[in-house]
Amino acid sequence: MVNYYFCKMIKRYIQEELLNCLKNFPVTIILGPRQIGKTTLANTISEIIEPPVLYLDLEKNSHLQRLINDAEAYLIKNSDKLIIIDEMQRMPHLFPLLRSLIDMSRKPGRFLLLGSSSPKLVKGISESLAGRIAYVDLSGINIQEAFASGISQEDLWLKGGFPVPLLSNNNESAFNWYQHFIRSYIEKDMNELFGVEFLPKVIERFWQMIAHNSSSLWNNESYSRALGISTPTLNRYLNYMEGAFLLTRLSPWFFNINKRLVKSPKIYIRDTGILHYLNNIYDFNSLFGHTIVGASWEGFVIEQIRQLKNKNIELYFYRTHQGAETDLVLVKTMKPIALIEIKLSTAPQVSKGFYQCIEDLKTAKNYVIMPSGDVFPAKNSIWCYNLHEFLTEVLPTIT
Repeated sequence: MVNYYFCKMIKRYIQEELLNCLKNFPVTIILGPRQIGKTTLANTISEIIEPPVLYLDLEKNSHLQRLINDAEAYLIKNSDKLIIIDEMQRMPHLFPLLRSLIDMSRKPGRFLLLGSSSPKLVKGISESLAGRIAYVDLSGINIQEAFASGISQEDLWLKGGFPVPLLSNNNESAFNWYQHFIRSYIEKDMNELFGVEFLPKVIERFWQMIAHNSSSLWNNESYSRALGISTPTLNRYLNYMEGAFLLTRLSPWFFNINKRLVKSPKIYIRDTGILHYLNNIYDFNSLFGHTIVGASWEGFVIEQIRQLKNKNIELYFYRTHQGAETDLVLVKTMKPIALIEIKLSTAPQVSKGFYQCIEDLKTAKNYVIMPSGDVFPAKNSIWCYNLHEFLTEVLPTIT
């Protein structure tokens, strides 16, 4: 398969942000799904910073025992080091202790925490470490990181952004990894992350339903009825899977619009490797022969934009009951500033509905994104861009 050395070869663009946080905050936390590369990134950082590093993995019993016996004495003894604590959600009761130790010495770069997110983790941070901590969200490998490492857009789209399957030598190895990854989440990880007794069969069917309907509008009643669970339980499952960075909700834009608008969110599986595995898609022939291919490309583009956009830009979609629709609305300070239509074709046709969206939202910047091809203008100042050039040339200018 793939070893740690090869995973290290991909430089994560968020590395500079992480280093800056360590220079300015006593605590920094890297949040992201399991196996996304948090530990690899932390190890890379530990090799290039000046203070000595102490690494604790709370999934190792020997490391866990050091903090169970007398955490305060142990952490004070090693206060001259950057202390990295992996899988921090396993000991949320440490947060008050970290706060007291930090208040004794507010020097930056004391702790680097790694977590796979959970309500307990977030609650512990908000209650104990407010004003002392910086957050760094680590997502899957994005297209800029992939290109810099010689990985093609096609491989990234097909295999997804998890480092191990992406760097595997063949598609069979990649999707074998996803099989075990998903099984682990269903049977073990969800329960451990959130301390809730999930029903594995329900979680498995839930994932499959989302995968078959990715980019569709969320419908509480239809999902609840199909899964045989109550609406509150369904929403709890959705919240937990989103909290584990596996799903994302794209909200509709409906502020200050005097029209009948769709107000349900759209749901996406964030990683296309997971999406393709759950749809039994193992190569490009099966992808382009599958009904999910358009939704897969849409979700892939949205995830790339979500990772690489300016932080003051928020993402929405827009749809009226009369049929006008655009895949993305880029919003700054509650004002739409750009619209994006996502097309799989390299010779896209702009729909009447997209023109109507532009008229409704009064945006000056409007784009169609396609997989490849030369940049060219369409009607009414709409520009068609391939994904890579849009991300590198246009998106940084939308601020």
